[in-house]
Amino acid sequence: MRRIILSTESGADLPGDLAEKYDVQVVPMHIIMDGKDYLDGSLPVQDIYDYYGRTKKIPSTTSTNAHEYQEFFATIRENFPDCIIIHIGYTSKASSSFQNAVIAAKEFEDVFLIDALNVTGGLAAIVLYAAKSLEKEPDIEPETLVEKIEAIVPKSRLAFIPGSLEFLKAGGRVSNMASLIGALLKIKPCIELKDGKLMSTKKYRGKMSGASEKLLSDYLNEFNIDREQLYFIYSIGLDETIKQRMDEVAKENGFQNIKWIQAGGMISTHSGAGGFGIAGLEE
Repeated sequence: MRRIILSTESGADLPGDLAEKYDVQVVPMHIIMDGKDYLDGSLPVQDIYDYYGRTKKIPSTTSTNAHEYQEFFATIRENFPDCIIIHIGYTSKASSSFQNAVIAAKEFEDVFLIDALNVTGGLAAIVLYAAKSLEKEPDIEPETLVEKIEAIVPKSRLAFIPGSLEFLKAGGRVSNMASLIGALLKIKPCIELKDGKLMSTKKYRGKMSGASEKLLSDYLNEFNIDREQLYFIYSIGLDETIKQRMDEVAKENGFQNIKWIQAGGMISTHSGAGGFGIAGLEE
């Protein structure tokens, strides 16, 4: 049986230990800062915030290009000869990265592409679902695994509160960002993925401690999340007492496993320091 290798982008914020455990291959996206192009993951996230602190400029981001994908898929084949590649990509509604993967995959056989229509922990939840499915059934047919992953894509739910509205505004990825103008200093917007698009939905007032707890309550009331696994996403600067409280609330709600995911450079450039998010899979 030919080996199946899973891959994704750095925008999934897949923890390094889990990527290593499941042999998930991760291709970097790009961060542009002070005219220089950095591969996502090649510089500490704190550098992004320090740069903003010095210059009041927010770095921009770009997708992985088609040539990089060609090299990425070729390297996977070199490291895992005769493998089948299943690439689970960053939402095509917020980046050209997935389309570039489609272009590159034309040069290869047995490369399956899945648009996860999600980012950060929402994308990671899908990738890890695929990895665990493959671990449980290593001889699964690739077409069957692809069908299972595609079926879970619409069940991955992500919601987050950005740490900085300046970063969110500058990122320009939220489809209805105009609805926030005029209230930027008064509210903490909840951003969710709707059909692959980043959308501002609910609005919270007050400190992040209260807003994060209200977000978790609303999230669990709206979605019937599988209690086996819950993912919390944070960007550098989130208060440790908030993390502790979120762990407590998740356990009170019956979650067996809770995993914290740090937002990497790609996501942090759009959300700012001190952000909080939740991701899980609906039953």
